[in-house]
Amino acid sequence: MKSNEKILAYYNQGFESARLTGESLERLRTESILQRLLPKPPATILDVGGADGVYAFPLARAGYNVHLVDPIPLHIQQAQQKAESSGIQVASITEGDARKLAFADCSADAVLFLGPLYHLCARTDRLAALHEAHRTLKPGGVFLGAFISRYASLLDGLRQDWLERDEFAAIVRQDLQNGEHRNPTTNPFYFTDTQFHHPDEARAELEQAGFGNVQLLAVEGPAWLVSGIENQLARPRGAQRILEFLQQIEGENSLNGVSGHFIGAAQRAR
Repeated sequence: MKSNEKILAYYNQGFESARLTGESLERLRTESILQRLLPKPPATILDVGGADGVYAFPLARAGYNVHLVDPIPLHIQQAQQKAESSGIQVASITEGDARKLAFADCSADAVLFLGPLYHLCARTDRLAALHEAHRTLKPGGVFLGAFISRYASLLDGLRQDWLERDEFAAIVRQDLQNGEHRNPTTNPFYFTDTQFHHPDEARAELEQAGFGNVQLLAVEGPAWLVSGIENQLARPRGAQRILEFLQQIEGENSLNGVSGHFIGAAQRAR
């Protein structure tokens, strides 16, 4: 099965809709970064690879003009159902490809890539998508793109006690060698075909696409390695302290690789 077919099959299982609900550390931290770095509403945002709208709908509720784009038909269907049931007005919900966006030059105040940069396994495809994001941004516009750390499988294997499994150890070895995460098994917990980035690689790709003012921000930091972190986040004081301290260390370069995800924040030059 080709990579794009495997990715489609993985997401057609419907995991993504539930993954970022509840006390999700990834979602809470991503929302924190968006709140601080996005321009003020009613700015126009392209949420590319936005799944069923986990970020698009809260942003639309906050007054943003949000266009949701995703390549997975199931996600588009779920987003349309969410729009009908919630009554939240999203500017558009369309099936599309990050490498060829159906938006005019300089039409967006911000572009979100919270999925495409790890699911486009070829560097040429990632650069094509980044050039599209750059093209559609207004001068001075904000780009926020999520990357998965090169070390995520190793750290997850330690956290989950999976490293004695030969099939998972083979995945980790390849990830550490070149970041080409490939899951030849049918176990969905090993994820699907993906590109895992070293922070230096992520920065280089953003800069090659023409972005400036690049900074890398750890999303979960080391907190995702803590068993039962969701229980701590369910307690108001615990959540407040965790999010406060993770924000304080998010820009520490030495911690980017320890985080499950990190976000590349950048701008199109004026």
